[in-house]
Amino acid sequence: MYVEMRNINKTFDGFQASKEVSFEIEKGRLAALLGPSGSGKTTILRMIAGLDVPDSGDILINGERVNHLPGSKRGIGFVFQNYALFRYMTVAQNIAFGLEVQKKSRKEIQNRVDELLELISMQDLGKRYPHQLSGGQKQRTAFARALAPNPRLLLLDEPFAAIDAKVRRELRTWLKEMIRGVGITSIFVTHDQEEAMEVADQIIITNHGRIEQIGSPEEICTEPQTEFVKEFIDVERVRKNTEV
Repeated sequence: MYVEMRNINKTFDGFQASKEVSFEIEKGRLAALLGPSGSGKTTILRMIAGLDVPDSGDILINGERVNHLPGSKRGIGFVFQNYALFRYMTVAQNIAFGLEVQKKSRKEIQNRVDELLELISMQDLGKRYPHQLSGGQKQRTAFARALAPNPRLLLLDEPFAAIDAKVRRELRTWLKEMIRGVGITSIFVTHDQEEAMEVADQIIITNHGRIEQIGSPEEICTEPQTEFVKEFIDVERVRKNTEV
C-alpha cells in the first residue's frame, strides 16, 4: 500500500479528534475523506501533511514511516481550501514558487511552468495576478503549484468549496481527469456526498474521529456497514446526480 494510517490517535485540548484511525490507499488512487463537519477528516489530512503530529500510531508513505519528518520533507503537494495563492505573484510565479525553493535552474523552472500551464489550459494567463482570475482559474493555479515540485502525494482540503456552484461539476470532472492523467496518489477532504461519489476511487467515511466505512462509491451506496453510514448517505439523491 502506498499510504497507510495505523492506529492513529490525536487529541486537542481534551477533545479526541482521531480515534484508532487505520486505512490504506493504493498507489495512483484518488481517495476521499468524507464526513460531516467535526468528524475528523481534516485532522487526518493535516497529520498526513505533517501540519499536526499524531499522539500515537504510524503514518507511512510508500513504505516509509514519516511521523518524525517535517511536512517539507515528506514530498507532499497541498491544495488549501482558499487556494493560498500569493497575491503579488503572477500565475507563473505562483507555480514556480516551490521550484525556486528547491533551487532549480531558471531553465528547469521555465520548462516546468510552461508544462503545467498547458496541463491546466492556462497557457495565455501566466502573467495574470490572482485577483484577475475566476474561482476555477485560481483552483487550477493552486493545483499546478502543488504539482510543480513533483510530489509523491497530493492532498486537497475541500478543493471545490470556494467555487461557484455553476462551475463546480465541470471542475470535479477536470480534477479527476487531471489527477488520473498525472498518475499521482491523491487524498481530498469533502463533506459533499455527490462530490465524493463522482470523483473518488475510494471513500473513507469519518464520524466522531473514527472510520465508519471504507469502500468504493458503489460499495458505500449499496452495502452500508453501519447505522451511521445508512443514515448519512442519501442514496437516492446521490444516484440522481452521479453515475455510480
